[in-house]
Amino acid sequence: MRPRNLTEVVGHAGLLGEEALLPRLIKADNFGSLLFYGPPGCGKTTLAEVIAAETDSSVVRVNAVLSGASELREVLAEARRNPSRKTVLVVDEIHRFNKAQQDLLLPDVEAGVVRLIGCTTHNPGLYVVPALLSRSHLFRLDPLSVEEIATFLGTALADAERGLGALGIKASAKVLQQVAEMASGDLRRALNCLETLVLSAPALGTVTDEAVASFARERRIRYDDGGDDHYDTASAFIKSVRGGDPDAALYWLFLMLEGGEEPRFIARRLVICASEDIGLADSRALGVATAAFQACELVGLPECEYALAHATLFLALSPKSNSTTLAISAAKDAVRTQPRQEVPLHLKDAHNSTNKRLGNGGTYRYSHGYPEGISGQDYLSKPLPLYQPGDAGAEVQIAERLAHWRGLKAALKKKDGRP
Repeated sequence: MRPRNLTEVVGHAGLLGEEALLPRLIKADNFGSLLFYGPPGCGKTTLAEVIAAETDSSVVRVNAVLSGASELREVLAEARRNPSRKTVLVVDEIHRFNKAQQDLLLPDVEAGVVRLIGCTTHNPGLYVVPALLSRSHLFRLDPLSVEEIATFLGTALADAERGLGALGIKASAKVLQQVAEMASGDLRRALNCLETLVLSAPALGTVTDEAVASFARERRIRYDDGGDDHYDTASAFIKSVRGGDPDAALYWLFLMLEGGEEPRFIARRLVICASEDIGLADSRALGVATAAFQACELVGLPECEYALAHATLFLALSPKSNSTTLAISAAKDAVRTQPRQEVPLHLKDAHNSTNKRLGNGGTYRYSHGYPEGISGQDYLSKPLPLYQPGDAGAEVQIAERLAHWRGLKAALKKKDGRP
């Protein structure tokens, strides 16, 4: 059922619509090197094959999993020997090529000896060398919608020449919709699912709701735990916690777990979030997140799901403050950009006779000897306002306490006649 021309390609209206740039370039056979980036089953290889078929060129197809540097050298050498053939090199899973293999392509891509069409499920910014990326036009393909997949499944079920029509099996619109929903935007997975259901149905029969439900129990969700899904879903998870949405946070948590994500990775993200996004607004968050990490090490899956869900909900429902994050930034900036402050004499170590003779610590005031532990002394040569309390949770009381202490300190200074 792979499309044979651009008009048969499913979805991607923004990329392939009447006013879009790519179809005009293909029609004029006037495109340069292209990179198609998107999740599995969204049509990257299909689009590359269609473009190759619609151009007046010699097409060479390479799979980066199976091909090495020697095969690439042969392909490129042949293209240089026959420049009139206008070679189009289609590389599937181009992210599998290492840096040296990608560098082999550079001179001939830049000179126009070959036109590269690369397909990848991995972020090109991380897996394609910058020099090759800058010489190519990058197109991002999104997962197909449920409606687009369901419509195409109906076409495949009815097509007697290339599809499943010759078997005479029927399926309702509801069944096709359910299959499309299970596919998570992956048309190839949807077609494989439909084929399995059709072949398991009785001759000239119907694909039933019960058959779809049975198949659904065995399915595995789409999740690339080493690629974009890993980073994108973790990002959505933490941003949901930060945004105070427990429902979204739980959804992304269990999407990661069902996809095979390492529980300790999730727990580490929660530990970071506890200080980065909650901090002093509720200091219990760090303890809860750390305990969840320990639980993951102690009991593992599936039981550690309880601890991860517990920590996720606690953090999502906690008051939020990034005062710790801002204080870190301010402190680093002060250390890196301002002259170093020397340790005031009254704060220097005085644990040996030499230091004492030098006057170290001689005028230090022991804080516990004063009401509320405030002696009125300064602890920097030049005051720096690095920490600013937030306005949520426990930091409301912290701000009041800090203001009170500053008032006590100012009063003591005034009493002692100090500036």
